[in-house]
Amino acid sequence: MKITAQEEYGLRCLLRLAKAESGVATLPEVAAAEGLSQPYVAKLMAVLRNAGIIESTRGRTGGYRLAQPLDAIGLGTLLLTLGEPLFDEVDYCQKHAGTEAPNGVCRNHGTCTLKSVWQTLEHWMRRTLDQITLADLVQHESRLPELLRERLATAAFEEVPLISLGITR
Repeated sequence: MKITAQEEYGLRCLLRLAKAESGVATLPEVAAAEGLSQPYVAKLMAVLRNAGIIESTRGRTGGYRLAQPLDAIGLGTLLLTLGEPLFDEVDYCQKHAGTEAPNGVCRNHGTCTLKSVWQTLEHWMRRTLDQITLADLVQHESRLPELLRERLATAAFEEVPLISLGITR
């Protein structure tokens, strides 16, 4: 799994808002605190605002604030908002049909096990990441490893519903 710059910096900006004493931070404050340009932070904040994760208020006393409680904002959702899915299944088979595939139809259509593996991993990782919230991330760093171990152990043993994978019995 590769974290993009937009995902990393978007999360940092959110953490900055979460830690703001008044619950509100301005664009210049966030940009200066994170060492980022104001136009780049404005772009990140627009993505987060359009997703309903943050709210903005104009004017002298304006700024950005979280639109939801810290414990309602999951890391998996944030990464998806700021980036892309780990596995984008819409045109997977067409993209990986093979260079000599007739009419772009995958030679393994109907017998492919890889698509199910990627779908299962995407589902599992997204659910696992969503168990980690913004509230968890604002805690002291020394508490995070144990918290993450607990959450990941729980998620590892959850059964992935077959219907979410497009499999029926």
